[in-house]
Amino acid sequence: MQQELPASWAPKRTVWLNTGAPMPLLGLGTFRLQGEEAVQLSLDAALENGYRLLDTAAVYHNEAAIGHALGKLLPRHGLTRSDVFLTSKLSPRDHGEELAEEACLRSLKELGCDYLDLYLIHWPGTQGRPQEDPGNRERRRQSWRALERLHGAGKLRAIGVSNYTVRHLEELLEDCQVRPAVLQVEFHPELVQSELLSFCRQEGIHLQAYSSLGAGQLVGRPEVANIAARRGQSPAQVLLRWALQQGVSVIPKSASPSRVAENSQLWSWDLSQADMEELSSMDCGKHYCWDPSGVA
Repeated sequence: MQQELPASWAPKRTVWLNTGAPMPLLGLGTFRLQGEEAVQLSLDAALENGYRLLDTAAVYHNEAAIGHALGKLLPRHGLTRSDVFLTSKLSPRDHGEELAEEACLRSLKELGCDYLDLYLIHWPGTQGRPQEDPGNRERRRQSWRALERLHGAGKLRAIGVSNYTVRHLEELLEDCQVRPAVLQVEFHPELVQSELLSFCRQEGIHLQAYSSLGAGQLVGRPEVANIAARRGQSPAQVLLRWALQQGVSVIPKSASPSRVAENSQLWSWDLSQADMEELSSMDCGKHYCWDPSGVA
């Protein structure tokens, strides 16, 4: 059953997860966003420009700064905790049932929250272990058990995974009691991931893109620049819109308030089918971040 939408959210900018909970299609990523001042500046611009999702992770080392910033900024913008969809992630060093539960509770404490809207297993492998280590499967299975327990206790409103392949997802779906609500992966025109997107649609798992700009490399591509010029938009906006028109949510990061504002202007225009096909034809299977295909 679909849950009620917070008053400050727009229905057309929202997806409903398999839990029945709404999630904004646009969020602010915070990877490499460091320092109290920088975090507050970026979050302030995001909330001002309608962002209602914030994405962090234990390995970003900024959960405490985000918690402090939200304590100051939510009242300033007339918002409460329930207006913001907050995501964090399990560090790859914390796989295993006890470690995962402790890590999640630690994130809650750092963020100053009683619950998280979404908590993800950040990586299918274990830090310090070889990717091909067959023990990776059992450790992430144990981690999922911990997430399921915290989900049942109301600490995690939804749970999911990041950087999983179809193989990793199939393994999880065979064994889980709570199905993953979200898969967060690198997704852009040079890494179209059509098989993965199709699988997620079939299984009712929402796909969320990170590194939508290809670590900044794609904004200078002639194909992207030409489409941006035709549409009267920036290259970054074109790349974000390409994902959104496929039903994929986006979490662009910027420390610049003007860029944060620019990245939010995605709703009053569309890419044509020809634009979409031209962008997708750039696909070459390139990872600018991490390739999880070798993780056992």
